[in-house]
Amino acid sequence: MRINLKFFASVREKLGTSGESLDVPADVPTVGALRTLLVARGGAWAEALGEGRALRMACNQQMCDASAPLAENAEVAFFPPVTGG
Repeated sequence: MRINLKFFASVREKLGTSGESLDVPADVPTVGALRTLLVARGGAWAEALGEGRALRMACNQQMCDASAPLAENAEVAFFPPVTGG
């Protein structure tokens, strides 16, 4: 299945890209599994998206948690939590 990734703010800066299209294996059915797949790339990917990082996720422009299912042509976004002042 093909999905579209979007990265915002400090995540985009660490990865050096604002997004990409990715063919996701069938054994990656959720946003959480996708995050694990991306972390496995190592380096900046593990640093930006690794467990323990304060990170928000959205699927098709709806905030979601790791259990959100993926579907063909889904747009998945990763970004830091927003703080106000």
